[in-house]
Amino acid sequence: MTSSSATNDLPALAAPARRALASAGIHSLAQLSRLTENEVKALHGIGPNALETLRHALVQKGLSFANPR
Repeated sequence: MTSSSATNDLPALAAPARRALASAGIHSLAQLSRLTENEVKALHGIGPNALETLRHALVQKGLSFANPR
């Protein structure tokens, strides 16, 4: 396990959003920042509120969603 996956710095989210991220192997903001916003939005369980919370948490850490390719 890498240090970025060992650090669970994700914000508090509703259970469906937490499960969606865990199922996708996302356990930290650093891992989340490797995905585009559309990729995260496509995860079953991620709604508009969770997306906004995640976006805000990324900004607080100086991160953002990946740029679309």
